[in-house]
Amino acid sequence: METRILGTEKKDIEEAARILERGGLVAFPTETVYGLGANALDPEAVSKVYEAKGRPSDNPMIVHISKPKQLYKLTRDITEDMKKLMDAFWPGPLTMVVPALPQVPRVTTGGLDTVAVRMPDNDITLSLINMTDEPLAGPSANLSGRPSPTCPSHVDDDLHGRIDAIIQGEACRVGIESTVVDMTEEIPVILRPGIITREQLSKVLSKKVQIDPAVFKRPDGGKKSEEKDRKKDGLLIADDDFKPRSPGMKYKHYAPKAEMIIFKGDPDKVRLAIAEEKMIRTGFGQKVGVLIYDNENPESAAHDFFAQLRAFDKSGVDVIIAAALSEDGVGLAVMNRMFKSAGYNIREI
Repeated sequence: METRILGTEKKDIEEAARILERGGLVAFPTETVYGLGANALDPEAVSKVYEAKGRPSDNPMIVHISKPKQLYKLTRDITEDMKKLMDAFWPGPLTMVVPALPQVPRVTTGGLDTVAVRMPDNDITLSLINMTDEPLAGPSANLSGRPSPTCPSHVDDDLHGRIDAIIQGEACRVGIESTVVDMTEEIPVILRPGIITREQLSKVLSKKVQIDPAVFKRPDGGKKSEEKDRKKDGLLIADDDFKPRSPGMKYKHYAPKAEMIIFKGDPDKVRLAIAEEKMIRTGFGQKVGVLIYDNENPESAAHDFFAQLRAFDKSGVDVIIAAALSEDGVGLAVMNRMFKSAGYNIREI
């Protein structure tokens, strides 16, 4: 398959819409990361997304809409809390998990009776969805398990020849995936942390918001490193009876090609330990990449993290050494990705 590179003019978006209407696949820009789009209500088209990404079929997809009324194609259970979040954060990097209508293909929902929905804050993609007037299934536009793509060249590196077209928009301004919150119960539960924090959600809803304990755990249930990791399709997995309710809950994600180590502890001691590790590794002839972010600016870390992992891949580093951030607010979202990128290879200092 030859992958077309499309621009952002109206004619390009119209061509992308025609591809989607024919059941094809189009990578599109959002404010978070690039997505790989197919008609969310067309099970054959959605199946092609799993195939192109090499994505396990029980990993649910996020469905993108361009106007609130499209939500009624996916669910009838629109609560007052959902309306509050829509008013406060849509369009934007917030995904809500809601009960799915029977006509939503289970291939889209990962076999669940719920569907994850958001409205992206990107005019190009909103125009694309408006042109088709159908919800757009859109997981990250990368090979499954690789760092998420934040610019069109990342998409092309992973998916050229696997999909029909890539809309060549700007680099993503947020840089990590959306916050995912389960709205199916009285108390909302964050399934995946993102740039929209627990504190922001609680303030808008005037109620407590919980974080799913799985956010803080290894995807294999926390087994010791010397035990053999179970894998499926090359990805670290949790217990067989665990059904992920959101992308990123079950499988190892975001992995660079190089070995990655996270140093966690007192910041000054961590910096010394990283310098020592780099010296040792360099002495053995290894090429080393170092990631140290400012704890006071986790938004910058979120914006740069995936792009930096891909840059290290391009430069052929052998090992990536990273300093952990504080797991407060946006820092929790960054560390969620960092831990998974490193396969939970953590050194406490």
